[in-house]
Amino acid sequence: MTQEARLFNSFAPLRNVSAFLTLLKAVQNRGQGLPGMGTFYGPSGFGKSTAAIYAANTADACLVQMKSVWTRKKLCEAILSELSLPPAATVANMVDQISEQLAITGTPLLIDEADVLVAKKMVEIVRDIYEASFAPVILIGEELLPQKLQRWERVHGRMLRWVAAEPGNERDFDLLKAMRCPGIEIDAGLRAQILAQSRGSVRRMCINLDLLREHAELTGAAAIAAGDWKGKFYTGEAPAPRRGLQ
Repeated sequence: MTQEARLFNSFAPLRNVSAFLTLLKAVQNRGQGLPGMGTFYGPSGFGKSTAAIYAANTADACLVQMKSVWTRKKLCEAILSELSLPPAATVANMVDQISEQLAITGTPLLIDEADVLVAKKMVEIVRDIYEASFAPVILIGEELLPQKLQRWERVHGRMLRWVAAEPGNERDFDLLKAMRCPGIEIDAGLRAQILAQSRGSVRRMCINLDLLREHAELTGAAAIAAGDWKGKFYTGEAPAPRRGLQ
């Protein structure tokens, strides 16, 4: 197994990867007559996209990440590209293409940055695809995505489950530490500081662990204690304005 494959596989036990896979299995294995859509939501940095990528690779799902400039046509083209199908001439025909392929194969459709779907009033096209295929569909977005979807009753009413991404915990930290700081010992006090400063964000944990790895590489240290670290951890807060430069 290559180093890249080992790194990817090591994401499997992360808290939100497990939660996403559980949601995907629920919509895939739903009972007869039950809706087949789900929503995975939470603050930025909690590892939602990582979980979706892992699920797409392990469950052979179709994953697209919405962009702010996308149109209905571009969304359909992106989905068809992931499905390895040439796009038809019109959006209506592309929706039929997507729906037919998902219905035949049972491929789940995962849409990241789904808040953009709502903002651009494109969420109904996803419902059209779902209604025509009854394939599992999961929308992935920020903390307020469920409230935003309430405006679209025909979409909101087809949700089987709403699953909230959880903040990264100590177990997540230890898994990430093994990936990003292999061979470097981090004492309990410093570990607690990073967890507090990262405030549940897996992304911030990764950034802070990389800061420690860089420190270890520069100093040649194989172990780092709280007293050894003189720098600042990444918290996500914007830096204060510098005096005299406002």
